[in-house]
Amino acid sequence: MGFLVTTLIYVVVGIIACLFTRICCNRGPSSNLFHLTLIITATVCCWMMWAIVYLAQMKPLIVPILSEEE
Repeated sequence: MGFLVTTLIYVVVGIIACLFTRICCNRGPSSNLFHLTLIITATVCCWMMWAIVYLAQMKPLIVPILSEEE
């Protein structure tokens, strides 16, 4: 459930950021498209980084090996 909830949070933050940019930085169609592209790209990249770290913790590749001496 944590993965889905946090994914929805990233979607909501991305939508709010897009709306905020459309309202506050309205300088023309070319500039608006560039701003929206940057926001969507940044949101997707941040979500992918979080998702990779989250999923990597579920099944780690490296398992600690305990020595017999301890």
